[in-house]
Amino acid sequence: MADILDDTAVADRLSALPDWTRDGDAIRRQVRAATFLDGIDLVGRVARAAEAADHHPDIDIRWRTLTFTLTTHSAGGLTAKDFDLAARIDDLAGGATG
Repeated sequence: MADILDDTAVADRLSALPDWTRDGDAIRRQVRAATFLDGIDLVGRVARAAEAADHHPDIDIRWRTLTFTLTTHSAGGLTAKDFDLAARIDDLAGGATG
């Protein structure tokens, strides 16, 4: 099981991910895709990355606005896995707006 990060570690990791915000025991980012299909394509790329990492985000799709939420349920809070996948999502989102 992954170790839960303390508040200082969470703040440090968030400082490197400016598009993400903390929401209790989770981090969250919204992405606005250029088109609905661009958003769906991004969800597919994120799903493949999540599967490879064996760590899966909650994804909410509202037309062109995608919301990604990460927490490590098995640990009961935020772990390095969340921040690693958040950075990967940022890479995959590229120029999409937050």
